[in-house]
Amino acid sequence: MSLPPIDNSLLPADIRNGSADRKKTYQAALGFEQMLVQQLTKSLADSAKPLDGEDEGADAATTTYQGMLPDTLAQSIMSTGGLGLARSLVPEEKQS
Repeated sequence: MSLPPIDNSLLPADIRNGSADRKKTYQAALGFEQMLVQQLTKSLADSAKPLDGEDEGADAATTTYQGMLPDTLAQSIMSTGGLGLARSLVPEEKQS
């Protein structure tokens, strides 16, 4: 799955104005953050399901909605710049 486009104004200034390598490193960190957010939202959705099998009678629309919710939530979080984890994974450039 590819990252959704992020508004350039949401990128940290040192990344936005940095080298191509720096931007590439930040994109890789965002990819890691996206995978983490997707796993967290899936775990959240799974924890909201009834344990005793009460959802066996759920209709197709409910099942489809429940399946789409984690990915939609993760995409929404990432499209606004993520949680900030990627920023902490890319160290500040040292000024010379």
